[in-house]
Amino acid sequence: MDGKNIMIVGVGGQGTLLTSRILGKLATTAGYDVKLSEVHGMAQRGGSVVTFVRYGDHVAEPIVEEGQADVLIAFERLEALRYLHFLKKDGVVIVNDWRIDPITVVTRTASYPEHIIDTLKAARKTIVVEATKEAKKMGMPKAFNVIVLGAAAKHMGFSKEDWLQVIETTVPEKTIEINKKAFEAGYALSV
Repeated sequence: MDGKNIMIVGVGGQGTLLTSRILGKLATTAGYDVKLSEVHGMAQRGGSVVTFVRYGDHVAEPIVEEGQADVLIAFERLEALRYLHFLKKDGVVIVNDWRIDPITVVTRTASYPEHIIDTLKAARKTIVVEATKEAKKMGMPKAFNVIVLGAAAKHMGFSKEDWLQVIETTVPEKTIEINKKAFEAGYALSV
């Protein structure tokens, strides 16, 4: 399998870092050269958090250039729109259909864009997951990020069993079953 460039975007506190560590560990376990890079933009204040995970036979640098991401995993729809230009023309975006107003919207210096999902679908192959609602329904609201990861997993070339095994060894012990259940739910939602 050729290497992949994965970009994970969200808002501070949404689990982008844990998600990138799960993917990085999975790729390392599979024998790939892996580079991770984390960009924190005022994460503690609800700002953007971006992580890049690149894996392949040889990866020279951790940063994914514009137009080079194979998969864009977004935990919030505005973040998906904000970073869409990093995705290859034939790339896929997996987006959690959830809205978190950035500080500029909260302070009324900007407005939240309309029709984001339609814009994403018009631009690239887009898989929309209502992960936050699904996680709440399952009684585990904090596991929405692993639901999104489950939906994205089919686009990265690893088996479901390999994902579950890495989740088991990466997340805190008391959350293993919740995270595995969340991953399975997302995996079932994806095409």
